[in-house]
Amino acid sequence: MSTRAIVPIKLSLTEGDFYTLWAPKWRQNGAEWQAFLGNEETVLLFNSPEELLCFIESDIKHDLQTHPEWPEFNAKDATRVVPVDRDIYDLIGLPAKLAERPGHEAVSTVARNFELAESLAHVSGAEQAVIFFATHSILRNTTRGADHYSGPEGLKEWSGVGQVVLHNWEAVVTNLDANTRVAEPVADSAQQEDASRRIADATAAAELRRKEEEERRKAAKEAADPYDLSPWAAAGIDPVKITINSQSTYTLRTYVNRKPVFLGKWGEIFTFPTSKQLVRWIMENDDHDLARVSTWPDLVTAANAGELEVEVHPDNLYSFNGVATAIEKGPEAVDTDQLGRCYELCADAADWAGDDSINSFMLANERFQDYLSYMLGSTDHAGYVPSKPYSDHVAAWKSLEDMLVKRFSKF
Repeated sequence: MSTRAIVPIKLSLTEGDFYTLWAPKWRQNGAEWQAFLGNEETVLLFNSPEELLCFIESDIKHDLQTHPEWPEFNAKDATRVVPVDRDIYDLIGLPAKLAERPGHEAVSTVARNFELAESLAHVSGAEQAVIFFATHSILRNTTRGADHYSGPEGLKEWSGVGQVVLHNWEAVVTNLDANTRVAEPVADSAQQEDASRRIADATAAAELRRKEEEERRKAAKEAADPYDLSPWAAAGIDPVKITINSQSTYTLRTYVNRKPVFLGKWGEIFTFPTSKQLVRWIMENDDHDLARVSTWPDLVTAANAGELEVEVHPDNLYSFNGVATAIEKGPEAVDTDQLGRCYELCADAADWAGDDSINSFMLANERFQDYLSYMLGSTDHAGYVPSKPYSDHVAAWKSLEDMLVKRFSKF
């Protein structure tokens, strides 16, 4: 059962190419229906989209006016009579398509043309064509797709479809010719020219909308963070790169119920000098806190499959280099974003370890606590304003760095 209500089609029959409207099978009041644009006597065909548009805009009655979706269809712009590529049906060229190998394009094209031809046969009363489809069940397997015709047996069946068409198709098309009628134009040349202009304008507008939407999708794709597609993002466990004392080290971190969890155990953060060593370690070890995270096996599986590369998001890059030097120079030299991020990492490590080291340190160094509050924009600095010399703050910051490094397994 098609989900498309009413569609414009281009149809190739013996006398040429024609245009009409097709309503594939739909269900109404418990009964199944299908229809083409026509009257009670025959299906109507038109020589051009312009003739078709003029006809449906006239007062002439036709069968599709009783279709439940007709008001919605007829309210669309002039492109409602312009077929898309998939709704171009070449019944004359169908035997040639069956001479091709049964690839996706050939099989889907044949299946669509069979569907259209059988529907047209039933609606138009083309009895010989109806009998043809009813007595050759082999034709229905084309709807199964190209995979159905893979292998020797599949190729044999595809040849069987071709033989059935070769011996009967000319009579089928002739029967369809006899049960359709090319409609007389209902509009003069001026009206058809106006219809042609409106179709062209609506088509151009639709193409412009398509290009704009494509550009929006392209821009959105370019703006999207590639990291969001990584196994790390899927697992919610992030690689972290820490640069301190002019050396870099790698580890992992996640948050569970807003609490940090590092790759490590008993307060020791497992660190690695290279990202490759980190990935190799992941494949062979599960005695650590992150192993209790439900998505950890996903990363292990990806690592063992060779599909895991360490991608460190910019938000998880922590560089302590130059912070102490900047503190010594004065507040105006300090990158407060860098300062805040590095302090956040120290606090996360202490929070995960479950010790009170950071809080105890701050209580013992109240002026440094005030300094951090001032630099990071907190109001908890009791009116404190930094002033020279800054040597005590430098020493306190280096103590924080040492506390962090002491948690590393390797450095």
